[in-house]
This record gives sequence, C-alpha cells and structure tokens, in this order.
Amino acid sequence: MKPPITVPTSTVARNALVTIAVVAGGAALYWLRDILTPLAMAIFLLIMIDGVKRFIEERTSLPRHWAGTAALTLVVLAFLGAIAFIVNGAASFFYSASGVSSNIGPRIDAIIADGAHLFGMDTPPTAQELIAGLDIRSYLTTLAFQAQGIMSGAFFVMVYLAFLLAAQNGFRRKLVALFPNRDGRQEAGEVFERVRGGVEGYLWVQTVTGLIICVAAWILMRLVGLQNAEFWTFVIFVVGFIPVLGGAIAGLAPPLFALVQFPTYWPALILLIGLQLILFVVGNAIQPRMQGDNQNIDPVAVLLALALWGKMWGVVGMFLSTPLAVMAMAILAEFKGSMWIAILLSGDGKPYAEEEEEPARKAPTRRPARVKRPRAGAAEP
Repeated sequence: MKPPITVPTSTVARNALVTIAVVAGGAALYWLRDILTPLAMAIFLLIMIDGVKRFIEERTSLPRHWAGTAALTLVVLAFLGAIAFIVNGAASFFYSASGVSSNIGPRIDAIIADGAHLFGMDTPPTAQELIAGLDIRSYLTTLAFQAQGIMSGAFFVMVYLAFLLAAQNGFRRKLVALFPNRDGRQEAGEVFERVRGGVEGYLWVQTVTGLIICVAAWILMRLVGLQNAEFWTFVIFVVGFIPVLGGAIAGLAPPLFALVQFPTYWPALILLIGLQLILFVVGNAIQPRMQGDNQNIDPVAVLLALALWGKMWGVVGMFLSTPLAVMAMAILAEFKGSMWIAILLSGDGKPYAEEEEEPARKAPTRRPARVKRPRAGAAEP
C-alpha cells in the first residue's frame, strides 16, 4: 500500500497554493457571473432590508414582524421602481429627445466646425460623415438586449431574494452547527456584524450624499432649462454608487446633452461648472464629515476593486465593488495569515478603529478580537 501524499508546508509552496486558489476562484466567479450576479444583488438587498427593519424598530413602536414586513415592502418597491424607471425613463428620454432631432445634425456640425477652427482645420468633417462609419443598427440591437437583460436579471434577483428570506430563519441554527464552541460562534457573529455594519454604513453615506447632489443638480438643470431633468437626476443618483466613474458621468453627461439642445454654449458651460462645483463641495466637505474616520478603504483599493469586479461582473460588479471591498477587509482582518491583505486594503494600515485587544482567549491562528467596531464602513444612521 502506497504511503499518503505529503502536502508541502513550506512558505513558498503554501503561497503558490494560495495564488492558484485565488486565480481559480476568480475564473469561477467570471464563468458563473450569470448565476452569481443576481445572487449577489439579492444578498445586497437582504442586508438593506435588515438595516431598514432595525431602523424602523429603533424609531417606531411597530412589532418585529411588522417592521420586517414594512422594510421588505419598501426595499422591494424601491428596487422594482428603479428598474421600471430605468427602462421607461430611457424610452421616454429618447422619445422626447426626438423633438429636437431636427436640430441635432446642424448643431453637431456647428460644434465640430467651431472645434476645428480652434485647431486650424479648414475643412472639418460633418456629423453625417462621422456617423456613416458607425454601425448604428448593431448598437441599437445591443442596447435592446441589455434592456432585456436588466428585466430578466431583476426577475432572478427577486427569486433569489424570496428563497433567502425563506431560509433566513435557519441561519442561526446553521451557525450553531458550524461553530459548536461558544467562543468561535461569538467571534463569527462579530465578523458578520462588522461586515453588515460596513456595508450599511457605506449605503447610508452614499444615499444621503446622493440625494443632496440630486436636489442641487435638479434645481440647476431646471433653472438652465435642460430637457428631461428628472431623468438626468435619477441617472446622477444611480451612478453615484459607482466609485470614480459615477462622478465623471454625473458631471459630464448633462452638459454634453445641453450642447445639442441649446444653440449657444453658455447653458452647457453653466451646467458643467455648476455640477462640478456641487460634486466638489459634497465630495470634499459633506461626505468626509459623514464618514468621519470610518471609511477606511484605500483609494487605490477602491479603484482596483472597481476594475476587477467591473471586468468580471460588468455594471453589477461596479455597483458592488466598494461593498465587496469592505466585506473583504473585514473578513481578512480576522485571520493572522491574511491580516496583511486587510492592512493593504485599509486607508491608514489599521483595519479597525482601535487596536485595543481583549485578553488572549482565541486560538493562535486567529487574531485577537477587537472591542470597537471596524472602520470598514461609515457609522450606522
């Protein structure tokens, strides 16, 4: 009988195995993205429902089950309303934009001519010549398939959410079975609380600051007279949850449309300066005050998470990139072997708000428990 295979325990071999496991896991996440993205959104909505339920319980006298029903109703209606607004709002936007379609061609020609004169070009190309090289039919077909994918994806998200809610009562029993030891079970519960607190805090900060930006942007767009101001306001709110790219889209898309709508450049210039000023004030004055010291994610880590999850899961991955980075930092900080990754993900090298340690009562392979909540996300409302 052959002796059992000996698993290498050297540092080099262990790191190689970890690297192979990470690459294989990333490949699996990419190949299974059609299945995992609705599940990830359903888990995301489940966390939101739990946060809204506790918010209602703390500020009202509703019983626990009624608070849960109200939270479920609010979150589901908000999600379905957002999907409906995206589909119907986009259709209404293109329909109303057709009212100025007769002026689009000459206006674009004028913009191209003005830009060409700035660079010394005598015979600038026309809009028709530029569009002739584009396959408009294929772009419209792709857009139609994406709209269909949004609707089907929303359906599967609701299916996953229903099953997660049905299985929620068994989570605690499964936790007891997984961690028979009380100390291990308590530590697992603390990890879950840290992950949930980080995600809820991030959502709270982004929602409040997004509403502030939307109110100011809507007033500015109405004063300028931009068509479909409500549609652009909703777009600004939604893309606000995408780091880096969201601010660029919110600050540039309405001014670009204003270039086509208005016969002069002043409305577009006013929108460009006004939106950039709004984004600058909220992003550098209001948002840091709400986050305090709790949004402890390194900007480079946010950018890399955006690129990574956007590559694997598309637009859904972009929306979930920062919450997933928050969750990763909170979980990796619990293990001695992965603590260095959590330190790299953190903004100041301290994944936790304080480094006060309890008396050592954990296993030597685990990091000591922290007293305070982590700095993975903003404080809860």
